[in-house]
Amino acid sequence: MKLRTSRGLVAIALGTALVLSGCASGDGGSASPSATESAAANDTGVPTEADIAALDSVVVTGTDGDATLAFDKGLTVSTTTSKVVTEGDGDEVAEGDLVTMQYIVYQGSSAELLGSTWTDDAAESFTVGDASYELLNDALIGQKVGAQVLVAFPSQEDDQTTDTRVNLIQIVSTKDVPDRAEGEAVTPAEGLPVVTLDDTGKPSIDIPEGYADPTELVVQTLIKGSGPEVTADQTVTTQYTGWTLDGESFDSSWENGAPATFPLSGVIEGWTTGLTGQTVGSQVLLVVPAALAYGAEASETNPLAGKTLVFVVDILDAS
Repeated sequence: MKLRTSRGLVAIALGTALVLSGCASGDGGSASPSATESAAANDTGVPTEADIAALDSVVVTGTDGDATLAFDKGLTVSTTTSKVVTEGDGDEVAEGDLVTMQYIVYQGSSAELLGSTWTDDAAESFTVGDASYELLNDALIGQKVGAQVLVAFPSQEDDQTTDTRVNLIQIVSTKDVPDRAEGEAVTPAEGLPVVTLDDTGKPSIDIPEGYADPTELVVQTLIKGSGPEVTADQTVTTQYTGWTLDGESFDSSWENGAPATFPLSGVIEGWTTGLTGQTVGSQVLLVVPAALAYGAEASETNPLAGKTLVFVVDILDAS
């Protein structure tokens, strides 16, 4: 389940692919004559000699937003393969850090440029360890701010064929963020869903018997953080769990292994409205009517449409 209602950021899920929402064509040039070999499916997760040779064939020209990649059309890899192009000299990336990166992405089959976060002014941030970004976790852990890393991986296309994405990623910054809300406890209003935290801060929910669907968004601060107020145009890093009114959890960053980062302009309206004005460090209970979530009408394609949703959100960072 994705909280976003639209693409919002240039890339949505690196666990699937670094797929850019706005595609531009580029001049993917030619590299060495033996640039690539066709790669069969690789279930081991370990790059083959052919994978390594394919990535070695990629020529990087320029730096930062002026960088371009050149390689022969038809480049393929059988599994995620990475290579450090330029070493960084800043802080080292560690698991649990909030990393911000810029990147360009090319299509392996055509050697064409698909897009650039530099061009779109849309730097991407994620928490290292987030399962949604599993393709990048190993490639970036231990690198330093400023490093440029080539990452190529197989990607399933819309027509169910498989192509390869070739990406040049530059680490812009890394930041240590807490993994749970920290602040002053707030006594909630009576009659609301009851939130209980375990020793790690992971929430569970108890929906009162007979609790009626609210007609308006319910926003209840449970922990008041001491950080700055969140604005609607910011990107937030959160721990969260979502439930339907029958108490069934449908999504949780706690289960995904790391906090998740979202632009507030690209999530459901209940999140945008409910988190704007809250302070960093806070924990917030949201009861979101269907109209402010995935639509008031039920849908065969989205099982959450037509349903009131309950969220507990820890706001860990905003930028």
